[in-house]
Amino acid sequence: MEQFVLVETIGRVRRLTLNRPEKLNAWNTPMRDQLIAELKAAESDADVGAIVLTGAGDRAFGAGQDLSESKSFDADRAESWMAEWKTLYNLFRKGSKPIVAALNGIAAGSAFQVSLLCDLRIAHAGVKMGQPEINSGIATVTGSWIMREILGLARTIDLTLTGRMLEAKEAFEFGLISRIVDADKVQSEALELAEFLAGKPPVAMRLNRQRFSELTEAGFENAMTAGVRIQREAYASGEPQAMMEKFLATRAARKA
Repeated sequence: MEQFVLVETIGRVRRLTLNRPEKLNAWNTPMRDQLIAELKAAESDADVGAIVLTGAGDRAFGAGQDLSESKSFDADRAESWMAEWKTLYNLFRKGSKPIVAALNGIAAGSAFQVSLLCDLRIAHAGVKMGQPEINSGIATVTGSWIMREILGLARTIDLTLTGRMLEAKEAFEFGLISRIVDADKVQSEALELAEFLAGKPPVAMRLNRQRFSELTEAGFENAMTAGVRIQREAYASGEPQAMMEKFLATRAARKA
């Protein structure tokens, strides 16, 4: 099996690297499944005190969903797709160990959402973040939930309906990025912060993260329930598939 998530243990930190750089680390089912397995392994390893999540290469943390996979979805597959995301997102929300995102490039769509589910985000000035799903015909449900928790409704509406990407400076001002460092320091700063967090009292850390999960539980469950309904309707209409085909054809023409 191809290794779509690279795993390293550095001190008390488990670094997980999304490893599809030729696709800007876009999600497909095998990569998501491997990340689920590695997050579970890190959670059960007593020698691991914190996690760093990053992307391979220097262009992207993650570009979101791989459209070449989801362009073939129908309504039933869209529903099971939401269940897969719920499993992954709950590992970020309900784990006992702090997670630091090392943002080394674009964080878009569901990768943007995953970065926001991490506790802290280290980035450099060239990072761009956002929720461009509308541009490929995907309705935003979990994205609007997590953005509203952090940004409030007005900015969530802006980013959802325009699909615009934020430069690092604006993302930092919005509170989406915790710290901006030089590009060559992103990994070391993320590892240092994670090691610092790993040294905190583990019961207090677990209970603090548990409480954050409790505070957001109702909104998350509502988003996932709505997501099934909304994605079934969207994919039954055929619009996402058509928009993804158009997007992929335009991108291929530009490369030709």
